[in-house]
Amino acid sequence: MSKLLKNKSIDSNSSLAAKFLALSNKRDFHELYEWSVKESDAFWRLVWSFTNIIGQYNEPVRSGSRFIETKFFPEAKINFAENLLWQSDDKTAIIFRDEFLNSRSLSYGDLKKKVGSLAKYFKDLGIKQGDVVAACLPNIPETVISMLAASSIGATFSSCSPDFGVKGILDRFKQLNPKVFISSNGYYWKKKPISIQEKTKEISESLGAQTLIVKFIEEDLIFGTNFEEALRQFAAPTFEHFPFNHPLYVLFSSGTTGIPKGIIHGAGGHLIEAKKELMIHTNVTPKTKIFYQTTCGWMMWNWLVASLSCGATIVLYDGSPLEMEGTILWKIAEEEKIEIFGTNAKYLSLIEKEGIRPKKFNLENLKTVLSTGSPLSEESFEFVYREIKGDLQLSSISGGTDILGCFALGSPLLPVYSGELQTRSLGLAVAVFDEEGREVIGEKGELVCKAPFPNQPVGFVNDPSYSKYKKAYFQKYNEVWCHGDYVLLNKHGGMIFYGRSDATLNPGGVRIGTAEIYSAVESIPEVLECVAIGQNWKDDIRIVLFVVLNEKLTVELKSKISSTIRDKCSPFHVPKKIIQVPEIPRTRSGKIVELAIRSTVHGEEVKNLEAILNPDTLVHFKDIKELEYE
Repeated sequence: MSKLLKNKSIDSNSSLAAKFLALSNKRDFHELYEWSVKESDAFWRLVWSFTNIIGQYNEPVRSGSRFIETKFFPEAKINFAENLLWQSDDKTAIIFRDEFLNSRSLSYGDLKKKVGSLAKYFKDLGIKQGDVVAACLPNIPETVISMLAASSIGATFSSCSPDFGVKGILDRFKQLNPKVFISSNGYYWKKKPISIQEKTKEISESLGAQTLIVKFIEEDLIFGTNFEEALRQFAAPTFEHFPFNHPLYVLFSSGTTGIPKGIIHGAGGHLIEAKKELMIHTNVTPKTKIFYQTTCGWMMWNWLVASLSCGATIVLYDGSPLEMEGTILWKIAEEEKIEIFGTNAKYLSLIEKEGIRPKKFNLENLKTVLSTGSPLSEESFEFVYREIKGDLQLSSISGGTDILGCFALGSPLLPVYSGELQTRSLGLAVAVFDEEGREVIGEKGELVCKAPFPNQPVGFVNDPSYSKYKKAYFQKYNEVWCHGDYVLLNKHGGMIFYGRSDATLNPGGVRIGTAEIYSAVESIPEVLECVAIGQNWKDDIRIVLFVVLNEKLTVELKSKISSTIRDKCSPFHVPKKIIQVPEIPRTRSGKIVELAIRSTVHGEEVKNLEAILNPDTLVHFKDIKELEYE
């Protein structure tokens, strides 16, 4: 039973959610959600006006009824960049902090000037609507400038972080045939400058694109055009209006099972969903300072930048989150008076294990903590309220690259229960289906969306027949979006996530979410992190648990781990094997690559090592002697 941690946020009555609820004439958030799904057109009309989207809007709200053919606001025209640059010139738009605690900021006026100048440079190169601008950059203001300049002229933007390898970048950007490639000359990690110019030169030559280089580390540029030169010819930004869902971004799947899929997101669909999530679910206002711990290769960067559409100030950080003995992000939160602090579940678990207590910093301005990337354990929920701040809203959120948004997230109007996401996303017909495709409440099953929604992808790159698109989301249930998460929806509307469906374990026919095991095991002080897989064994599946420890694995510790899993989960969850490893492989956005580990254990090829941040760690899961006997 989940523990009630907070009834609602401290300013819920004055929140944007409360104002939106009043406009809808609904009694409470639960009634609001039901109305938003049943009367979808009326709901999205109200969202458009409430969030002050800039653009021409004419009826109808949608055309078509089937998922792929449905178009929202088919007659509307907008400019995405215009919707992010409306704030007064003197207001701070971006604050950037680095590992050295250096700071620089841009006002909205500064940002508009730089966007206008770079957009003119793009136009002079012949860049037009539909062309692609690709970027391999740290999480710095120049990345935001590049995106806004591209979108202001109707070009499509795609980005990845500079720690990707050559193959990983080319696997993505070669699909797009970009006309402009923007890279930095390097980046910093643990205060060490890491040059990427040779890598960038190889990529640039392969892409055949005009190349701009941002000088970020102290190293002379060896090729390309200096980014600053592209900004020298001042021009005010202009905002031609394009169809509501013209391509804004291409985001890529993690690519751990093959070449990454290029997912095309439309400007209008992302804008209206992001503004809804930020304003109504998260209470982002023009007074807000919002931070998210992310790289430019993760969708949370796009989500954070969309906060500019609310007139907020975004705080960017590039570097290791564990500088200053793991406290640097909280030091920045204190100094910048951050109100909304976003991170990932793994980071919160890690700082708890390391004994870091953020409450020693002055966090009086902090109102909300957001967590995503993987399920947030009940222990981490309690850690946040105990060791960060007691009077804040903790929102675990979940969605993904596929929708550039959330299926489940928070609300200032709802209570916070440990281990639960507070609510389904307004306007999205989110449900849970069992194995037979029946809708269930209070039972584990597949997370689905039963009706079209504005921020579903425009399509996939190089998929004109939508065959890859259909296979990705509609293969399991006809005309129902199947997202691939194993979840439970309870009677008060909260959601519990148990991991990815394709990584669920099935020993003896009992379906088990890996997150259940992780939550139990990582509550043990000796365990830093863990990963569980299902190993084929004697015509069945057996659970194998790999653990990273701060000491040696003993018989006594194995027993402690097993008994903890049995007590907190069930006897079915207890692994048949517990094996110590020094490190666990992850994607570049920090997610454990369970499928790659499973493939390695079974002697199968891992198809795309470039998608893994630390692929060398897979050697620890190969030819393990302990797996060869009972």
